[in-house]
Amino acid sequence: MTEQLGLFQRHGQSTTSRDAAEAIAPRAGTLRHRVLVYLAACGPLGATDEEVQRDLRMAPNTERPRRVELTDAGLVVDSGQRRACRSGRMAVVWVTA
Repeated sequence: MTEQLGLFQRHGQSTTSRDAAEAIAPRAGTLRHRVLVYLAACGPLGATDEEVQRDLRMAPNTERPRRVELTDAGLVVDSGQRRACRSGRMAVVWVTA
């Protein structure tokens, strides 16, 4: 099944990454869709990964890979903006392409 995941697996050398990709595969499309719809609703203001995680109540290890998949597919892009996150560091603001 791992070979069929393609888009879901980013770190092929790790068995834990492979296992995680296989476990999330049935829901990944729905989760990806939620992230895409949320970012589209944000419009030009966009959102950081942390904001997406907070507002969608999604764990970082669930949200970030879905956003990366959307980025890899060309559906989400770096807006060029940066916003401070809770740590005080500046974070990329993502928008739909």
